[in-house]
Amino acid sequence: MLTIKQLLDNKKVSWALVFIIVIGVISINVTLAIKTIDQLSKTQKGLTNTGEVILSLDKLHILVLSAETGQRGYLLTENKDYLAPYQEAISQVMNQIKEVKKLRLDMVGLESKQIELLSLVEQKLIELSFTVDLALNDKEKSALKAVMTGRGKNFYNEIKKHFDELQDAEVTHRNHLYKKLELIEQEAKFTFSISAITSFLLLLGLWVLVRVNNKTEQQYKNSLEQQNIKLADEVKARTKELTLYAEELARSNRELEDFAFVASHDLQEPLRKIRAFGDRLMTSYSSSIDPKGQDYLKRMYNAAERMSNLISDLLEYSRINTRGKAFVVVSLDQVLIDVIDDLEVAIDESSATIQTTPLPEINGDITQLNQLFLNLLSNAIKFKQDDIPPVIHISYNESYAFDPILKTDSLWYEITIKDNGIGFSQEFEDKIFIPFQRLHTRSQYKGTGIGLAICRRIVERHGGDISVKSEINSGTEFTIKIPHNFTFTTTS
Repeated sequence: MLTIKQLLDNKKVSWALVFIIVIGVISINVTLAIKTIDQLSKTQKGLTNTGEVILSLDKLHILVLSAETGQRGYLLTENKDYLAPYQEAISQVMNQIKEVKKLRLDMVGLESKQIELLSLVEQKLIELSFTVDLALNDKEKSALKAVMTGRGKNFYNEIKKHFDELQDAEVTHRNHLYKKLELIEQEAKFTFSISAITSFLLLLGLWVLVRVNNKTEQQYKNSLEQQNIKLADEVKARTKELTLYAEELARSNRELEDFAFVASHDLQEPLRKIRAFGDRLMTSYSSSIDPKGQDYLKRMYNAAERMSNLISDLLEYSRINTRGKAFVVVSLDQVLIDVIDDLEVAIDESSATIQTTPLPEINGDITQLNQLFLNLLSNAIKFKQDDIPPVIHISYNESYAFDPILKTDSLWYEITIKDNGIGFSQEFEDKIFIPFQRLHTRSQYKGTGIGLAICRRIVERHGGDISVKSEINSGTEFTIKIPHNFTFTTTS
């Protein structure tokens, strides 16, 4: 299992841990604060509601007493001045009854007492109005007699009883809410104290984590500096090795150049003399040499000629990179026109047909591109089927593919050359691009077997790739892929 230090050393893990802790602490503090505020709000609303209930009940009680006082004053004095406070009290009692009906009682079971109280108040008002109406109709004695029955007093006693019960219940509930409020205040103090402590611990933890991260970062920085120093030393050593290798490569190239000069001059010269003296023997002494000797001379002459062609092809193969020309913008359409013009005789003799689509302009060595198309088209004409005229299709397409040099997808030119010749088995796909590898004997088809090897080196020098698909008696299809705007620096 990972230790705490290992976890802290991992920046992603440590900062994820910090994020989780911060979110957790904030969530807990917010939850506790919301809970405390909600409790305070509910308690405060309860206190406010209880106070309104107590005040409303007191006001209703006082108004009932005022109405009863006005009624008795008028009945005892028969002075109409007492009617005004009585009537005003009656009006206010009616309004207050409506207000009391709107009140919400928090205590369970008090709503029924509230309804009974209001019913008693309404009955009391009816009793008061009945006696006052009797007095107003000059029936004072009947009114006093009704009062003296004690009915009104009984109503009031019931009303007073209900008032007291409701008021006592609300006062008790209010006292309970005050105690609850005190408890919530204590809990709030504790909650905020815990929040303060956790926030301090969080800040302390962040400070520790920052210190650890700074220390780890400094260690990484020191390690990186040491690695940079080591890498710089390795680069210097590698650069020195590469410099020596480059010098060795340059020396090797010079030796190859010297070899090429020897091959082109010193080796060709003896072959030319062999061929020249062979011609003289055949011309001057043919009558003196028997047929067997003439056959020997002819074989010697043909071998010298093949040797000369091999040396020339080998020299040309070796100079593709070392003696190539600088790249310029080359029109492949013009290259194809020039190649077809060079192959005019072979095309006429074989009745070949060349079908082509417009080709692009590319960066390349025009001489080598001429040689590339010349080799491929001449092979397509040479390796034709008996009694079937060659038909060669040249097509062009563009595609996007991964460039191993640029390390990204880039535009590639794809040129296909397809013929209807004798073809070959696909298992020899790689063999045909190897120098001096032949699939047929010299007696069947002339050549040194280096033409397609030269084609591959030319395509590779242009940053591309050449592949082949073939089937016996079904023709051959060469595909050349060259990247867009490829540049190549010639080796001097």
